[in-house]
Amino acid sequence: MGRWNSASSASDNPSEMEKANAFERLVHELSPRHGLGEARSIARIVFADALGYRTPPATLSVEEEARLEPIRRRLLAGEPVQYVLGQADFFGLKFRVNSSVLIPRQETEELVAFALRWLNAREQRQPAVLDVGLGSGCIGIALKRRRPDVRLFGIEKSPDALAVALENAYILLGKGEFTFCNADILQPETVPAHWPAFDLILSNPPYVRRQEQHLMPEHVLAHEPHEALFVEDDDPLLFYRAIARFAQQRLTAGGALFFECNEFNAWQVVLLLEEMGFSNPTLQQDLSGAERMAWAVRKN
Repeated sequence: MGRWNSASSASDNPSEMEKANAFERLVHELSPRHGLGEARSIARIVFADALGYRTPPATLSVEEEARLEPIRRRLLAGEPVQYVLGQADFFGLKFRVNSSVLIPRQETEELVAFALRWLNAREQRQPAVLDVGLGSGCIGIALKRRRPDVRLFGIEKSPDALAVALENAYILLGKGEFTFCNADILQPETVPAHWPAFDLILSNPPYVRRQEQHLMPEHVLAHEPHEALFVEDDDPLLFYRAIARFAQQRLTAGGALFFECNEFNAWQVVLLLEEMGFSNPTLQQDLSGAERMAWAVRKN
């Protein structure tokens, strides 16, 4: 069995002192990479989700130490805790995740909440919603959990990511509650023609320019899928333009587009939507004050 410190020991069983400080040892070891506050948050997630402890115990059993050791090794190697544990919290739900999909983030929760407010204000029953670029499926699935009457559709280019989204949908929604398929919004003919016109289209597309890689945390660059993160510097609005063109054909009159955006060029998304004839394109700030969301309505 592994140790919390790197020194070897003649004993196969950790001492009471070693076990008593397991939580603080993990925090201490993670702090150089993540900082104290984030390290403590990661350690709490590990103890809660891997061991079932909401409050870290004074001691761990030998079996718990053994369960924790491979997790510790992967965390110290820089792997995100969500990938290590195979799950991530999003909008009050637990989603299965692996390195084929982005880790769901708090900013994207705000996109879901904002879209839900728009849906609820319309008081339309059984609206058709399309999630473009499913990833883990967190956006569409979280929205449908709050609005069970939604007819949920989703497309994903990556077969591996689609498999994750399907697994989450079966677990969190159930069979028959969604329709997902392998399709590429850059090739709109791959989206099934028999699907209905959509009342709402949402997307968190790739939007980080290659020139901005240096601004990103090391663990994101090393572990999260680059095809879901990055867009080429010479055409940063590629996916927004493609989705908006699709929406011109497949969004109902009065239906809405909701995007998560790069805070450094979100205003360009608004200009694009205006140029393409959408009504009232608007920027929405996230909780940190960054211009993170853009939305617009197809004219009647």
